[in-house]
Amino acid sequence: MNGNRRVPGSKPILILAGLFIVATFLAWYFAWFGRELSNADISKYLADEGNPRHVQHALSQIQQRMERGDTSVKTWYPQLITLSGNPETEFRLTVAWLMGFDNTSPEFHNALLKLVHDEQPLVRRNAALALVRFDDNSGREELISILKPYVLKAPADGVVASSMHEGTNVGRRTPLARIEQSDGKVLELRSPMPGRVNQIFKPNGSQIARDEDLLSLNSDEQSVWEALRGLAIIGTKDDLPIIDSYAQSNDASARVKEQASLTAKAIRQKSA
Repeated sequence: MNGNRRVPGSKPILILAGLFIVATFLAWYFAWFGRELSNADISKYLADEGNPRHVQHALSQIQQRMERGDTSVKTWYPQLITLSGNPETEFRLTVAWLMGFDNTSPEFHNALLKLVHDEQPLVRRNAALALVRFDDNSGREELISILKPYVLKAPADGVVASSMHEGTNVGRRTPLARIEQSDGKVLELRSPMPGRVNQIFKPNGSQIARDEDLLSLNSDEQSVWEALRGLAIIGTKDDLPIIDSYAQSNDASARVKEQASLTAKAIRQKSA
């Protein structure tokens, strides 16, 4: 792939801060960690996986240094690679975001190729967007999936207890439903991402089987916009139907419709 391509009307796409779905969330989250850490403290905090706040504080400091172009952060690259395989979702999604700040690191590139297949959608999405920075289209299918409803399946057999309605806006970790099992146990299903309830397949009181479709979510506007910007670089003509549907949608915001048009134009120019 040609790393020197320019996308008409999409110059801001290469600005790192705009390429990450959880950038706004992380900016707010990192505001909790304003205290400057020494190099020794960063190393210590990164290793303190039993204290998530310490790890996040260290990651926030690394992020600030990377934004300043401080190459000393490479000292902690091995620890970032280790965290990319940590069971804690917050660590993986944050590290996937940070790895996009250095698209010259082959270690980061390899880690992102694994993270783009993570079990958590937000981790996959951050990895897919970061891979765009590496001029790697391995996350293309993930970016396309952002433009489609995300289907959540029942975690167990049982009866659905939910107050959700189609069109309801939800945040990440919002309770979506409870599955009341025959043995009396109750499993709670929470939203893995911000978005809007698109369709409810099993309404309140319905019997449901494990892995049966429960409901679907549409991605939030920011996620859709970021996906469209990434696809302006790595998208193909096969992606045009769904991108055009956003450009012509009566439900999409003006911002999303504009970016969809720019993305479609960029892909058509590449395909000509």
